[in-house]
Amino acid sequence: MLFSKLTQYFEKLEQTSSRLILIDILSDLFSKVEFNEIGHISYLIQGRAGPFFEPLEIGMNEKLVASAVARAASEDREEVLKLYGKLGDLGLVAQQLNSKFKIQNSKLTVNKIFETLRGIAKTTGEGTVEKKVTTLSSLLEQVDGISAKHLVRIPLGTSRLGIGDPTILDAFAKLKLGDKSKRKLLEEAYNRVSDLGLIGETLWTGGLEAIEGLKIQVGRPIRSQLAERLPTPEKVIEKLGEVNAQEKIDGFRVQLHKDGDNIRLFSRNLEETTLMFPEIVEGAIKQIKANSAILDSEAIGFNPTSEEFLPFQETTQRRRKYGISEMAKKIPLKAFCFDILYKDGKSLIDLELKDRLGILEKTIGEGDTLMVEKGEMVDDAKKLQTMLDDAISKGLEGLVVKRPDSKYEAGARNFNWVKLKRHSAGELKDTIDCVILGYIFGRGKRAGFGAGALLVGVYDKDKDEFVTVSKIGTGLTDEEWRDIKVKSQKLKVKNKPARTNSILTPSVWIEPTIVIEILADEITRSPVHTAGKKDEEPGYALRFPRLIKFREADKKPEDATSVKELIGMYGQQFKK
Repeated sequence: MLFSKLTQYFEKLEQTSSRLILIDILSDLFSKVEFNEIGHISYLIQGRAGPFFEPLEIGMNEKLVASAVARAASEDREEVLKLYGKLGDLGLVAQQLNSKFKIQNSKLTVNKIFETLRGIAKTTGEGTVEKKVTTLSSLLEQVDGISAKHLVRIPLGTSRLGIGDPTILDAFAKLKLGDKSKRKLLEEAYNRVSDLGLIGETLWTGGLEAIEGLKIQVGRPIRSQLAERLPTPEKVIEKLGEVNAQEKIDGFRVQLHKDGDNIRLFSRNLEETTLMFPEIVEGAIKQIKANSAILDSEAIGFNPTSEEFLPFQETTQRRRKYGISEMAKKIPLKAFCFDILYKDGKSLIDLELKDRLGILEKTIGEGDTLMVEKGEMVDDAKKLQTMLDDAISKGLEGLVVKRPDSKYEAGARNFNWVKLKRHSAGELKDTIDCVILGYIFGRGKRAGFGAGALLVGVYDKDKDEFVTVSKIGTGLTDEEWRDIKVKSQKLKVKNKPARTNSILTPSVWIEPTIVIEILADEITRSPVHTAGKKDEEPGYALRFPRLIKFREADKKPEDATSVKELIGMYGQQFKK
């Protein structure tokens, strides 16, 4: 397929706000591609040059992309940046300047564009910046205006297509299985391999039988299992009976993959973080007693002098690309391993939790970096409350309690795992992870910040859309208000994004990307919010919300609190 043909589909996707129409457009697109283009197009729709877990960052910021556009158009870079300041989108800049491009050959294929972008990402060594600018400029000289617009957005990570992975899987299911409702059959495999291109290629060649045959592999991150919520230890024991209770670390998820002496680490977002955490890599080599293994863990900063755990805000400073060695000395990490999913060529996810924990304990040797969190069996609510209080006194987040007979269900959120967290009187018993959908211009003092209130939402997984739940005007410092303006600058869009369902209209819409953690007094019903709203029934909303912290470093927008969770929390408010 010609890249120009693909970008015509991108235009249709960008201009569509109906999810059903998005699925139809994608189904039509995939019905016209060659087999060897399926994976490449899947990744390009995701705005990537490969699956999320591949450490392939194209590594071009606005200034470098502007340099490539300027060179292709024989313009001064400062003029390109000035136009960018007016339009707010380098894609639109490239489209507007396209008449000045050479257009040597408009027959570039999707595969040619994809492989060239991968080549840019792999470029290293002396003269890297110049090589990247030259290569992107050369591509721009050979494409039309619409193609140029979408091409420059890929290295910037601002595709603006509004397509979530479930929507692509819906399109696969509709085209190849005859019904988009069969997406869940594909989703189960996707949760095991985390590679949308692989799912597409496997479905095309072997159908559903081949999809079901996809197994977990070392080097491919597994989508994390997630926990449901219950309000009290009494409710936990009442619903689950005897449980395995593990301390809940307020750090970030680290999935460890060992293949011989090769260690790779992945975040909850499936991004590779190996280079960021050298002490965990070293600890894994020394402590994991297996030739190959996959462990699930939570990493947290630790003060060796006071022997105290550090708060999340300090721990998250370790997620960086530069100054890693210095920060590792300043904030050393400990990884608390709470599950094992694979060992020496055998998947363990279908074993019961109690059996996996036994294997985990035998797999982690002595050392100071990897710690085994095997938990404790509890069948009494009073004892569970004591454990919860003890965890909070250590500066931890609370407990995660698990059914001892449960399997590891990749990507699932159910009552096999339940979290118990600290709370204050008069507040919800848990925080809520929301996605910023837009902002309202500030007044008075806040006029200088650009943003004065945020429109935020949660995720409706069934519909693959973000629905509103609140406006937030408190809980942010002056500096954080300024940060909101900066962070959202390249995410601004003219119209409501395709996956956003909102009755309210903010001053500025932004792509649903930035995740924040919120605490509120309670969940109420509201006719102006769309979370859980059905026909004439009101939706769900937050009363007196305030921001606790930013979470986009360790959570994707699709990892935000779901509508189902929100409704569950609403019901828990009325239970004694």
